[in-house]
Amino acid sequence: MRTQVGIIGAGPAGLMLSHLLHLEGVESVILEAHTRQYVEERVRAGVLEQGTVDLLMESGMGARLKKQGLVHHGIELSFSGRRNRIDFQDLTPGRSITVYAQQEVIKDLIQARMDAGGEIHFEVSDVSLHGLDTSKPSIHIGAQELVCDFVAGCDGSHGVSRASIPEDALRVFEREYPFAWLGILAEAPPVSDELIYTYHERGFALFSMRSPQITRLYLQCAPDEDIARWPDARIWEELCTRQATSDGWRPAEGPILQKGITGMRSLVIEPMQYGRLFLAGDAAHIVPPTGAKGMNLAIADVRVLARALAEFYATGRRELLDQYSATCLRRVWKVQRFSWWMTAMLHRFDSKDGFELRRQLAELDYVTGSRAASTSLAENYVGLPMEC
Repeated sequence: MRTQVGIIGAGPAGLMLSHLLHLEGVESVILEAHTRQYVEERVRAGVLEQGTVDLLMESGMGARLKKQGLVHHGIELSFSGRRNRIDFQDLTPGRSITVYAQQEVIKDLIQARMDAGGEIHFEVSDVSLHGLDTSKPSIHIGAQELVCDFVAGCDGSHGVSRASIPEDALRVFEREYPFAWLGILAEAPPVSDELIYTYHERGFALFSMRSPQITRLYLQCAPDEDIARWPDARIWEELCTRQATSDGWRPAEGPILQKGITGMRSLVIEPMQYGRLFLAGDAAHIVPPTGAKGMNLAIADVRVLARALAEFYATGRRELLDQYSATCLRRVWKVQRFSWWMTAMLHRFDSKDGFELRRQLAELDYVTGSRAASTSLAENYVGLPMEC
């Protein structure tokens, strides 16, 4: 088999890269370890930055997004029993966020690639990468071989792509957090039009939504939490305790459709390229979910990579390809900074540390009371420029 770009992974990074390359007339083949049903139904966060929405619209992927996406012009920070709104329209005119679940983006991209005759091979196992530092890298699938000009590793932090890079050729920067999120999907109508981030002495909580009928909520919990210890009644009791405010607001309750534990960590791989292998999305970096940046970072990566590959095939020039890692990492580290800041401001690190509690409350009071501080939060939340 032969293609120009071999893509490992059919997540948002791999699928979006293949779609953007198709628009530039560049061939690609996607190899995915899981079934199509699995990748289309895997529940992930769905807060899209303005730049991500713009790119999806510009590339012809906006039909369902425009119809079903929930546009938000602000978020709320809740602490000390009161909610405080960060107004994006006022602070960052013309920019907003859109709630549209990641699995819906995946469905749209898979259908677009299928309609265009794109090659996506699901349930592919026994994959190995060869000749990455040569001009003809290849992907082996058992006894088969896919010869490429370039390989895009979009298969996450535990995939074959990153593992194929010699250890002495990269640096790993990582931070583990002493807590996790217990997330639920509930059949309950959202009782707020915007996301609510709550700081509470019992731990962080987040109110969000997936549709006018489905609410998505999260609770800070221990990283080794046993989900069996959280029956539905306990979850709702804790959510209402943490999120209720002095004006009587509290989340609406309903049947819990899904629940699970999400670990929290930060990770960056440098550089994001080795020979003719380019890492994108979770294969190159992971952010805590507090700032809702994971999928947005993946989309920003492949936008840079697609432009570099298109330039190479159009002119033979490699400058943009050679600069791929440096270009992406400038944005990656700024997003890591913001995600760490949001996480540190809103989560309880040590329930016995009274100094830290008061410091966090003072920071929240400052962020919500200062226009300059609110603007900084807003411009990072709606999304920095794709290349910054």
